[in-house]
Amino acid sequence: MPLLEAAGIVKVFGKLTALDGAALTVGENEFHGLIGPNGSGKSTLMKCIAGAEMPTQGKVSFINSDITMLSPHVRARAGMSLKFQITSVLPTLTLYDNVLLALQARASLFDLVFSRTRGALHEQVITMLRQFRLADCAHDAAATLSHGQQQWLEIAMALAGKPRLLLLDEPTGGMSIEERRVTGELLRPVKRHCSLVIVEHDLDFIRDICDRLTVLDQGRVLASGTVPEIQASKSVQEIYLRRA
Repeated sequence: MPLLEAAGIVKVFGKLTALDGAALTVGENEFHGLIGPNGSGKSTLMKCIAGAEMPTQGKVSFINSDITMLSPHVRARAGMSLKFQITSVLPTLTLYDNVLLALQARASLFDLVFSRTRGALHEQVITMLRQFRLADCAHDAAATLSHGQQQWLEIAMALAGKPRLLLLDEPTGGMSIEERRVTGELLRPVKRHCSLVIVEHDLDFIRDICDRLTVLDQGRVLASGTVPEIQASKSVQEIYLRRA
């Protein structure tokens, strides 16, 4: 049984059909890349999966439950986490407090009111910061980080709730070549406990870390398969790679 299955997803904005029967299936502990030319519907499909947009038609199932019309909050509680392209860390807070707040989102109101979470979550905060090579600046303001480091901090925050599925929308946008390489290294261990759907324009990056790829073109699935299968696909070569 797949972890995530989006089937027949249609999304219409006025006279524009952004998605026209798009589909995506993701297994447990699988890294799945979503690629395609600009305007192909990648980010819209991600938003329909995450609940930021509701599909006009179609069905989204997560852990064998229909979540098509559920709110993002309910999906998060079920084990889904989303990081959009634009960084949303709190710049005036320290890295430590950014991760702490992400962890506290799972705590009960009682524990929060009586300030029982900070000490209890300390080791988890430090572990997350170490995992993303940020522990040395744990008590610096997030605003002092480089763009790449801010992206790593936000990924750490997205993983703080121990999701079953992480959705990443262009996480390497604006990064240097070295930062992209490090991002791949930081993401690979996540596969032990979390599946990943990633929208990315850097084809070399996405080929290196993903098990499977789905290619969208004009709101429809052009091809889906393993990385070698997609690389060998004539339709991808003729349509996607020529237009990317």
